[in-house]
Amino acid sequence: MKMWKEKTWQHEKTGVDGNTILFGVNIFNYEWESTGKRVKVRDTHGEERNFTVYTVTIDGRQYEFAAGEFSACVWGFYLEKY
Repeated sequence: MKMWKEKTWQHEKTGVDGNTILFGVNIFNYEWESTGKRVKVRDTHGEERNFTVYTVTIDGRQYEFAAGEFSACVWGFYLEKY
C-alpha cells in the first residue's frame, strides 16, 4: 500500500521586522491579509507557538504563509509543504 505524506507547516525563515526576504521580496513591503486561521508550529528551539496564517499577493500571484514574532522584532515564517 502506498503511503501519502501530508503537508505540514515547516520553518522557512527567521528575520527582523521590516527586512526579511520571503518569496524573493521583502515581505514587509507587502500587505498581509489574515485568513482567520491559526496553526501550531515549533520554533527553532522546539517550543510550540500558535501563529496566524496570512496571504499576500506578489506580482499578481497569491502566497500563503504563517508568521509570528519569536521575540521583539524577530519574526518566524512558516510554509505548508511536504
